[in-house]
Amino acid sequence: MYIDWTYMTILLPCIILSLWASSNVNSTFRRYSKQYSRRGLTGAEAAQRVMAANGVRGVRIERVAGSLTDHYDPRSNAIRLSDDVYSNTSTAAIGVACHEAGHAVQYAVGYAPIKLRAAVIPITNFGSKIAMPLILLGMLMSGLGHLYYNLVYVGIACFGLSLVFQLVTLPVEFDASRRALAAIQNGELLTTEEYRGAKKTLTAAALTYVAATAVSLAQLLRLIMIFGRRNDD
Repeated sequence: MYIDWTYMTILLPCIILSLWASSNVNSTFRRYSKQYSRRGLTGAEAAQRVMAANGVRGVRIERVAGSLTDHYDPRSNAIRLSDDVYSNTSTAAIGVACHEAGHAVQYAVGYAPIKLRAAVIPITNFGSKIAMPLILLGMLMSGLGHLYYNLVYVGIACFGLSLVFQLVTLPVEFDASRRALAAIQNGELLTTEEYRGAKKTLTAAALTYVAATAVSLAQLLRLIMIFGRRNDD
């Protein structure tokens, strides 16, 4: 029986971490969805207060279907909050809503990493789409000459662009949470105990981005090890 040790030792642990992070954010959100704000603020109202505190105007707050589908859309300048967040008064909902408002603030103040992320998205999307076809094409054509095998390396480089996107995303997400928690604390949107619930929710969400970065790095290292070894052979 053939055992792919590169998968077992490099990629699998990161996949397990990613699955744990996803499960953890869901369970943490459910837990603090039962902890309600004494001030009765909804997610939408909290997001509006974060933007007002930072002098951001003209951003729409809309409801979107789904669970944890919350996001800020810079193209339409709108914060879209899920059904579990928009009109919910839980600390989890307020934390998530304020995080998305933090992204709106980032765009308003010209936060450099979010500009960089927006700039690399088209390149990384294109690279991730053509990476595997190039690798397969290089393998199929390698019998025609070593030169064609270089397509494999081009494919791996294109795949590496997904890691670039993940690395750029990390500071963007961490900063949005930092802005959100600062606004919650400074604006006294939650009590001290409620603030802890919002913080734990955002910390759990941040770990999903760390896990996604680890998976991208592990996949890239695995490709390098597999195809580098084959080339040596």
